[in-house]
Amino acid sequence: MQIAEPTIPPFVKENEPMSKHTSFKVGGPARYFAKVSSMESLKSALSFAREKNLPHFILGNGTNLLVSDKGYEGVVISFDGEFSEIVDLGNGRFKVGAATPLGRFARHTPKQGYAGIHKLAGIPGTLGGAVYMNAGAYGQEIGQACIGVTVLDAAGNICELSAAECGFGYRRSVFNYCKEIPGQAGDDNVKIILAATFQLQSASSQGLTTADLEAELAECMAKRKATQPLNMPNAGSIFKRLEVGAAETPTQVAPGYYIEQAGLKGYRIGGAEVSTLHANFIVNAGGATAQDIKSLSEYVQNKVTEKFGITLQREIILLGEFE
Repeated sequence: MQIAEPTIPPFVKENEPMSKHTSFKVGGPARYFAKVSSMESLKSALSFAREKNLPHFILGNGTNLLVSDKGYEGVVISFDGEFSEIVDLGNGRFKVGAATPLGRFARHTPKQGYAGIHKLAGIPGTLGGAVYMNAGAYGQEIGQACIGVTVLDAAGNICELSAAECGFGYRRSVFNYCKEIPGQAGDDNVKIILAATFQLQSASSQGLTTADLEAELAECMAKRKATQPLNMPNAGSIFKRLEVGAAETPTQVAPGYYIEQAGLKGYRIGGAEVSTLHANFIVNAGGATAQDIKSLSEYVQNKVTEKFGITLQREIILLGEFE
């Protein structure tokens, strides 16, 4: 007896160009693309992926992601609706949905008189993506204020993980540790971030006012605008901060320093370019392909290793098959 093909849910598109959903503005089509706005539709999308025996990938804002020009032979799932809520639990405690833009949450808290997340207002990703990678900037990290994460496990159960169970570290957590691409078919350890709970401190407890917090936020935004190529398609920092610098500069841990010292600012492969404003950014200077960007990142890694003997680790996620 012939087994019927799984019915495609109405909220699922076929062959959706991922260039529409990533900040690099590149990437081939996802075989299936699901926009889910409720737990019911999320579980339906996951069930569809299992029935098709396809991997799935949870997409935030696509701001730390490079999708292959060949696309992704799986199900990309993007959150919306009930996953975008900010719930004020009182006394500086907030529960925030995974699809909530991090900037929206970061701008909301100073207005309520709370510190701890406001310096992250310029990070363009979603809350879920920020938790996944423990995003940080200007001395603040998501993991410092997060006290728990609500997840959906592979068995379909909603669970609460404590901050300790999340294993937050520099640009990592239990959600991405030793696992570059989550959601492979048959993976029983995958946990999907649904929301996170934060405990923030009142401005007054730190000797600050709401105006002080707003001023700090504005200062961080101004620094970001002055030092980063925000007017060109990019995915933020390409490489992670180093644990230690080269022998002659042991305290220098900024990848951009070594990239610049290697003379790579402005270097191009195809339409991909090492930013002339910030060397740890690769930008789509016009007509870049995903392969151009990946090839340029590898060229930069090799040149920095040749000159300084250090290895840069890529921060962005690669999705799909590359050369």
